[in-house]
This record gives sequence, structure tokens and C-alpha cells, in this order.
Amino acid sequence: MGDPAGIGPEIIVKTLQEMSPEFRSRSIIVGNIDFLDRASRMVGAELKFSDSLAVDAGMVPVVHVPTSESESINDGKMSASAGEAAYRYVEKAAELSLKKVISVIVTAPLNKAAMHLAGHKYDGHTELLAELTGAKSSYMLLAGPKLNAIHVSTHTSLANAALKPTTMRVLDTIRIGDQHFKSIGYESPRLAVAGLNPHCGEGGLFGSEETDRLVPAIDQAKSEGIDVQGPISGDTVFYRALQGEFDLVVAQYHDQGHIPTKLIAFNETVNVSLGLPIHRTSVDHGTAFEIAWKGVANNTNMTAAIDYARRIIGR
Repeated sequence: MGDPAGIGPEIIVKTLQEMSPEFRSRSIIVGNIDFLDRASRMVGAELKFSDSLAVDAGMVPVVHVPTSESESINDGKMSASAGEAAYRYVEKAAELSLKKVISVIVTAPLNKAAMHLAGHKYDGHTELLAELTGAKSSYMLLAGPKLNAIHVSTHTSLANAALKPTTMRVLDTIRIGDQHFKSIGYESPRLAVAGLNPHCGEGGLFGSEETDRLVPAIDQAKSEGIDVQGPISGDTVFYRALQGEFDLVVAQYHDQGHIPTKLIAFNETVNVSLGLPIHRTSVDHGTAFEIAWKGVANNTNMTAAIDYARRIIGR
């Protein structure tokens, strides 16, 4: 359900309202029934929630995670209480996923600062789920209708991001991206690796990371039969992908991949965690505290995240 002070409850109930009764009854909400009931009333959804997983057609099963009376959660306000609640929802969802009770997790947004206030020092959902599931590494994919990007590094400073693309990390990112796209139906995905430096270092004038780190990773991936090209300058590779030349771009750092994908399809781009022993998709926006609990939040991205989740488990 994400941070209960944010737009998570609202976009969930709006999406549930649009579902067929069959899909609605097979979509388990991990969160708090009280917040869901309130959100449903706010938008006039008239949904019926149950704390049992065995429900009648059209009802919504909820794994209820209670909030203690001592925890103060206010609409649109960051707090340790809301951060703690959001953490518990993710923790419970990961537990259910590892037990195979659910097939895939779809996450509403949490607030990183609120979670940190609650004592949970994670950079986001992906890092939190990696620890909860015992994954050694994880990868962020932004999947859109026209442009897809998987990231070598994500939530870190730009100065630190320049150190992250080691040959092994880049190679592993190429491999996991290739594997994922094959799993959702691409026979031979076409990958492109973006350069780290302007113009891929311009022959060493602006840095040698491309020749020292990226080229060996690309050569190794090619030797394994992966269809990958690069490194290609970051100012042209996304245009070429958008024109249909590549299915997936390997971005070296957070904003290199996020800016073009969100620019092209902000509401339809889905955040997908790869490298975990479970499946997870997510909306690719924040808690939007400024509009939370006002009934005006757009649920298009939540619908897209659920559609992509069905695409994963449907195969």
C-alpha cells in the first residue's frame, strides 16, 4: 500500500474499481483496511474489503497490517509512523511472496526519508526487498511502451555513481536484462550499453572508463551469445532505441536512464526489480504528499505496473 500518508491508498482503490470482479478478487492488498476503506469512500468506489484471502467475486482480499494507536499518521505529512507502516507492508509482502502465497508484488510509493526516520536505512524498495529476500544484488529496470532502461547503479550520488560501473557489474546488468526480456517473450533481445562519459570519453580525452571497464563487459556478453552493442554515447543511444533499433538500454546511473524514459512516457513507465528471488513491479512516482487524500491522484501508472506484473507471471 505504500506510505499511508501519500497517494498509495487512493491509486489502489481507483485501480481496483476499474478491474473486473475476477481480477479484483485475485489482487491481494497488503496494507491497512482502515486506510483503504477511507480512500474508497473518498473516491466513491464502494469497494468491499475482507481480511480473508477466500472472498466472494468482486470483493478485495486484504492482508491487514494494523497501525497502533500511538502512531500518528497525518494526510500528506512525512512521519516516522508512516515510514514504519510502509516498511511493514513491504516486509509482509516479501514474506508472502517467498512463501508463494502471491505470484508478484506491485508496490505503491513509499517515502525514503520517512522510512529512514523509522530506523530503516534503505535507499528504496529495491534495496529493501533485496535484504528481505537475501538477494546478493538487485537491478532496476524502467519499462515503458517505447523505451526501456536497466541501470548499473541507482540511488547514489553522481560522484559515487561514476565508480559503480565495474566490468563485472556492467556484465551482470547486461546478463540480467537479456534474461528478463527473454522471459517475457523476446527471442533475441537487442541491447545497447550507454557510455559513462560524454561521447564515450572521446578516445580518452574525457575519461577511459569505456575502454577500461565497459568494452570488456560487452565483449564477454557477446561471447555468451547476447545481442549487445556499445558503448554508445548517452546523448544518442536513447534516440536510437526510441527509433526501434534496440529493445533495452543499459544506463550507467540513475538519471541517465530515468530522464529519457520518464520524458517519453511518464505515466506508463513501470519500475521493475530484477535479480531478486521474487517478482516485483512498481509505480515510478513518489508519494505526492502535496495532493494526497484530495481525490485527485492519477492511477494510470498503478494500472501499468499491474499490467506488467501480469505480463511477467502470465509466462
